[in-house]
Order: sequence, then C-alpha cells, then structure tokens
Amino acid sequence: MAIIKRLNGIEPKIGKNCFIAENAAIIGDVEIGDDCSIWYGAVLRGDVNPIRIGNRVNIQDGAVLHTLHKKSIVNIGDDVSVGHNAIVHGATVGSNVLVGMGSILMDNADIPDNTIIAAGAVVLSNSKLESGVYAGIPAKKVKDGTPETGLSAKKNAQGYMMYKEWFLNNYEDID
Repeated sequence: MAIIKRLNGIEPKIGKNCFIAENAAIIGDVEIGDDCSIWYGAVLRGDVNPIRIGNRVNIQDGAVLHTLHKKSIVNIGDDVSVGHNAIVHGATVGSNVLVGMGSILMDNADIPDNTIIAAGAVVLSNSKLESGVYAGIPAKKVKDGTPETGLSAKKNAQGYMMYKEWFLNNYEDID
C-alpha cells in the first residue's frame, strides 16, 4: 500500500483510474488528476506548498516533487512524463512535456507546452523557457519546438498509460 498521508489537515486527492506504486509517498497538499501513474520510490511532498498534477501524467521511479516554503508551487499540465530520478522543485510544467531522467527543474522555472527537457539537464530557478528541446547544465535550448516535439512527449506519456493498465489489471503479489 502506498504511503498517502494527511498533513496539517490536508489530505492528498487522487483522481480516477490511477496507479500508485506500493512504496510511493504522497503527502499533504497534493492533487493528482485522472489516469495518472506514480511509480516506485516517487515522492510527492506537498508539505510546505501545493503540488498540482493534471491528467495522464506519469511520475516515474525515484522522482521527487517538492516546493519552496511559501515561495513556489508545483503545477504540472496534462500528458506529461517526469522521468526516473528527476526532481521538480516548485516549477510549472505545461502539457505534452517530457522531463528527462535525472533532470532538475528548480523553483519558479516555467516549462511551456510541447517541450522536452533532456536527461540530466538542470533548469535554473526563475527560468522562463520557450517551447523546444533543452539540454545541459544549465539547460540551454538545443532545438526549436515543433508540433513533433509535443507529439513525441505526448507519445511517451501515452506509453505509460499502457504500463499503468498492466499494473492495475495484471499485477500479482507473489507469496
């Protein structure tokens, strides 16, 4: 059973048809949309400010979502993938976005729709990106955004919709 905890009188809200892994932690002021998946070891800690997640979002294994006390919130749009071991700390992420494995999005960074953040990239605090592909430390635009950029990110999220269904419908504990 996942760790889902009320904190300061606020209980996490989880939408319909979501998969939450047994060792995921969802704490406090967190709202998750429909058809989302929160994978193994992911931590969504809404203790100091809100975390809001849209529909068809996957937060992959080991990812951490948190905020800066009274100074930033996490807002994530629809059809987003937050890759393995990524950190989203008080950032806004649009729809049709891929946040690559091990990347870091810092406080008040603004990631627009139809954007890809490459694995290991670091988006600095208060960065306001344009649609495109970003890589490096600090993250820099390496390719302009196109309709294909958003489609590629959305396809990744759609793949996780399939994986989520496997776990909701075919998952068995072995004694």
